[in-house]
Amino acid sequence: MLSSSKLQPEGSSWALKIPVADIIVHPKYWGRNFIRSDIALLRLEASVTFNKYAQPICLPEQGFNLKVGTQCWVSGWGKTKQHSSDNLTWTPELREAEVFILDNKKCDHIFHKMSFYPRVIPLIRRNMLCATNYGENVCFGHPGGSLACEIDGRWILAGVLSWEKACIKPQNPGVYTRLTKYTRWIKEQVNHAALLGPCQASCLLSLLWLLQPLVDL
Repeated sequence: MLSSSKLQPEGSSWALKIPVADIIVHPKYWGRNFIRSDIALLRLEASVTFNKYAQPICLPEQGFNLKVGTQCWVSGWGKTKQHSSDNLTWTPELREAEVFILDNKKCDHIFHKMSFYPRVIPLIRRNMLCATNYGENVCFGHPGGSLACEIDGRWILAGVLSWEKACIKPQNPGVYTRLTKYTRWIKEQVNHAALLGPCQASCLLSLLWLLQPLVDL
């Protein structure tokens, strides 16, 4: 659903629903004991015409370095109440929350406290990114939700939510797939789609940043 902040918009003249034609999963994805390469692309059946309600977001270059403490925003449709009894409940309105980039080593230390794995086994790897809201009582609960940061006047898609345990303990950071580690792969997929024709190329999207007003978590 594009151009709307509602999960099921009714009577909206600008909401646009486009079916997904294909899901391209990263070939090195591994989702068992240790989640690796947790990223996929969606190829839409039709091209998207951008407007004031739906705009693309910039992909970071491979060498882009996001500083610890940078203010970012996470958005998604996940549950917002801690210890919710229904893990499958989605909010009817797209929500956002302010978070800050956390050092990977500190993030790894936090999760090792809750794990039986020895410290020599890293839980937070270089292709991951952590962000925290410093203990506010919220649950994001929406894998794939965007981590967007405004850098020098441009919105950058820094990561997509891979997993989080904020609903277990509020101060736990969210763990995101670090987009800089997959920029080359994303561009390769887009270039491959371009060989299939102009429609397929324009329909291959990673994520769209919706500019509708969001509801704070």
